[in-house]
Amino acid sequence: MTPEDRILPLEGVENFRDYGGYAVPGGLRVVRRRLWRSAHHGAATDDDLARIAGLGLTAVVDLRRPTERANQPSRRPDGFAGRVIDCDAGDQAEPPHVAFLRKTDLSAESARAFFLDYYRKAPFEARHLELFGRYFEALDMGRPVLIHCTAGKDRTGLLAALTHHLLGVDEADLLADFELTNRAARIETRLPQVTEAMTESLGRRPSETAVRAFLGVDRTYLAEAFGAIRREAGSVEAYLAGLGLDGARVEHLRRTWLEPAQA
Repeated sequence: MTPEDRILPLEGVENFRDYGGYAVPGGLRVVRRRLWRSAHHGAATDDDLARIAGLGLTAVVDLRRPTERANQPSRRPDGFAGRVIDCDAGDQAEPPHVAFLRKTDLSAESARAFFLDYYRKAPFEARHLELFGRYFEALDMGRPVLIHCTAGKDRTGLLAALTHHLLGVDEADLLADFELTNRAARIETRLPQVTEAMTESLGRRPSETAVRAFLGVDRTYLAEAFGAIRREAGSVEAYLAGLGLDGARVEHLRRTWLEPAQA
C-alpha cells in the first residue's frame, strides 16, 4: 500500500487518509479502509460528503475544542447516523496555537519550540485522555472510524500513533504515517494562502519556514510525546492501561483490527 493509495483526495477536507494497512509481525497487517484520519470537515463540498458517506463510518471522533467546533462546524453526509464523539469539558479558551501566534516572533525556531512543548503536554491533557479513551471504546466494535482535529496532524497524529503502537506496527511505519501529513496536507499549494491569512490576522508576516512548520509535522515532535509518556507513565503500555486498555482489551483490539497480510 503506497502513500498515495492511503490518501483520499477531497476538495474541501485536507489530510484525509487511511491509517490502516501497515504490516505487523507474524504475517499480519492492520485492516485497511476502516481507520481514517483527516483535518476538519467545515469546508467539505457536497462531492466530498458523498465520498465520505461511501466509507460507512460508524463513529467520528472530533478532537477539537468547543471554540474550534463553533468556528468551523462540521458538515456531515445527509442521513449520517454514526456516533460523533467530542468533548466540551467546559473549556472556551482559544486553541493554544492561536494564542501562541499572537505572541510569537513568527520564526521557525519559535514554532519548533512551541510544538515540542505542545507534544510533551498533549498526551496528558484531560480532554485528550477522555477522548482517547472513548475512541478506543469505539474501536472495540471493529467498524469504520474517523478521527480528526483542525489540521489532522497533531492531536490526530498522536492518537493514530498510539493506535499503531498498540497494534504492533513497526516504529518506522508509525513515523512514516505521522509524517505523511507533509504530503497529504498539500502544504505547497496552501502555503501562499495560509501566509496571507496569517499576515492579515496577526498584522505581521510570518516567515515561510514558520508557516511550513505550522502546516506540517516533524518526527521529533512525536518522539517528544512518546518520551514524555514514558517518563510520566513508565511506558506506553502503562499509559494505555490508564485509558482502560489492559492486556485482555489490547488482545481483543488486535484480534479485531489485524488480518492476514495477504487478505
